[in-house]
Amino acid sequence: MKQTVAFLGPLGTYSHLVTKKRFGVDAELVPLSGILDVCTYVARHKDAKGIVPIENSSGGTISETIDILLTNRPRIYIEEELTLHVKLALLGHKDCKIKKLHSHFVPLEHCTPWIKKNLGRVEKIEEPSTAIAAAHVTVDPYAAALGGRHLAKQFGLTVLEFPVKTETPNITTFVVISSKREEKPDSTKITMSIRLPNEPGSLYRLLGIFEKENINLSRLVSRPIRGAHKEYAFLVDIDGESQQPNVKRAINAAKKQCTSLRLCGQYPCRAPYRS
Repeated sequence: MKQTVAFLGPLGTYSHLVTKKRFGVDAELVPLSGILDVCTYVARHKDAKGIVPIENSSGGTISETIDILLTNRPRIYIEEELTLHVKLALLGHKDCKIKKLHSHFVPLEHCTPWIKKNLGRVEKIEEPSTAIAAAHVTVDPYAAALGGRHLAKQFGLTVLEFPVKTETPNITTFVVISSKREEKPDSTKITMSIRLPNEPGSLYRLLGIFEKENINLSRLVSRPIRGAHKEYAFLVDIDGESQQPNVKRAINAAKKQCTSLRLCGQYPCRAPYRS
């Protein structure tokens, strides 16, 4: 039976690209319009998996994904972490003067020096995704897009420049999600949703537990708790797996310090892909 995988669409997005790289051409791919839509689909289809972005090296964490994991609404769990090293291309029509440049806001922002140097005062137009940007270019001979090389074939465009230089490396982190929590034997990371007492020193005491057990915290993100004034929940990633004695001790000790502590997943981190 084919594996069903939902992802943040439309076709041609980087989420689509990393989904194909991870699950191959034999999977049944389901493009959806938003991160919440992907998570809801997975929660309602017990055998389906999903792929959503959680962090970008130049744009920061993806708040919508973080909030869903913190609240567990819909109920999903992390199965794997995937990363994609994004290289951008300038896509357009050969020998046409470029008057408009379409792309997602992140490429437009981080390619600003290159755009000024090579395209001058071109009109920059923000789009919801690089795939949608490329689609707009197909009907405008004086427009170009910043996006992945794979979009050229999909939309019948020409790769005018590759790679387009960016100010900072563009590495996007995704998570594979499912409706069931599984502790895989090759796991190297644990994600937890944590709420602490709203009192001085509560976060300090929590961090001290992991420091004492020599456990690395690779992510600590705070988000406001809806309906609770000046109270915050924390998404915490630690390196290790739950059967390690020091990790087990730390989690048990942390539970005593927290108002609530829930495991969002124990999972492996796969080798990075390249676009």
